[in-house]
Amino acid sequence: MAGFEASKLETLIVEKMGRYSMPGLSIALVSGGEVVYSRGFGFRDLESGLPATPRTLYCVGSVTKSFTALAIAKLAYEGRISLEDPVSRYVPLDLRPVGGEVRIEHLLTHTSGIPALGYAEAFIRGALEGGPWLPAATYDDVIAFMRGSEGWAETKPGEKFFYLNEGYVLLGYVIERASGVRYEDYVKREILDPLEMRRSYFSREEVESDEDWARPYLIDPRERRPVPSRYPYGLNPDGGLVSNALDLSNYIAMYLGRGRFRGRQVFPREVVEDVERPRIRVGEGPLGEEYYGYGWMVIPDFLGERLICHSGSVLVSTAFVGYVPGRGLGVAVLANSSGYPTSFIGMYALALAMGKDPEGLPFIKLDRALDRYSGTYETYMGTVRASVSRVGDAFELKMGGRYSEMRVHMLPVEVGDGHAVFETVLAGRRVRAEFREKDGAVELLFERYKMRKVG
Repeated sequence: MAGFEASKLETLIVEKMGRYSMPGLSIALVSGGEVVYSRGFGFRDLESGLPATPRTLYCVGSVTKSFTALAIAKLAYEGRISLEDPVSRYVPLDLRPVGGEVRIEHLLTHTSGIPALGYAEAFIRGALEGGPWLPAATYDDVIAFMRGSEGWAETKPGEKFFYLNEGYVLLGYVIERASGVRYEDYVKREILDPLEMRRSYFSREEVESDEDWARPYLIDPRERRPVPSRYPYGLNPDGGLVSNALDLSNYIAMYLGRGRFRGRQVFPREVVEDVERPRIRVGEGPLGEEYYGYGWMVIPDFLGERLICHSGSVLVSTAFVGYVPGRGLGVAVLANSSGYPTSFIGMYALALAMGKDPEGLPFIKLDRALDRYSGTYETYMGTVRASVSRVGDAFELKMGGRYSEMRVHMLPVEVGDGHAVFETVLAGRRVRAEFREKDGAVELLFERYKMRKVG
């Protein structure tokens, strides 16, 4: 942590919150089991002018899955369930996709063989944006929705990663059957209370009776302004926890301590190490190979270290929790809107804390390149003009006249220092667009043209 440049992190956060119209954000950085940096940015409530603080509550979305997975792992460690148990032993749902039986471990690792069924997306967007939605107020609703879903399966259980929110809802049901208490009560008793996470809640009543909670916001895509909204309260095991950066710091400290928290062994070391062990390959991410454990993503090579992390989003609130066991470092980032990924901010903070240059992270380099190379370009003596504009993590290039306009999307292929290569398809042919910085100017080579940025 020596030499941690808080100002560099704060500059990035303020810049991205402004660009993406994000109202508020809170962050806490943990080192050696203690909070060494925490701060709120912007507003937890724009209309009332209330600032965000490190204590501000936000819905953490799918970060909740790590709590659900930890609860399941604890029950298995105590012998109250087996991860090899078929799900049908606890849930009135006989899932046998492609002839294989879905077991508890398959739900933990998103390897049931069933691709995402979209219950959470339909529920959240329907509740917050209007239009068609899926009524899913109880476990029985989701179970009824899933009957017949094995016909949607792509593989046998255990063969491939398909992120499945519904699977974690079923794990909540398993916890209730195995423990004899409500999911929320079990998590509070076995995880939140021992870790002194006293301001982490599941119900609207608890959240809104707290003195420091973030009003959630949608971001209007046309006017780029925050629109007041509400949290999509409903089923909790897959994404319903509402917490704050300081409470989550306790959670991180326990993982970094291999189950110990403030001098007490709160969880067996074996349980902690079990949930973060890579179980299934997810694919190739911006930092290379990614795997999934039990409720955690595992990135083997984050600047030479293993990163355990998870993101969460309920459209009006986003979160990222990550920790680097080998360095004893962790971070929690929460925001009351969607926009710039909280995961990027969290990884940027971790890189700084590790004494590394975060500007070398691939997603930061791409982000900088997209900003730097957006603009208007012209050929020799202005005979042809093109506009290059950012669309997410890609470019849209437009050139031509009113009756001859060409419009193409270009995806990044390579981003280096002072140059970047993007690619598109024209008339069935792959075409590269090369941006390069030369003598203080930005040049673009595209198809037959060489252009210079003029604005």
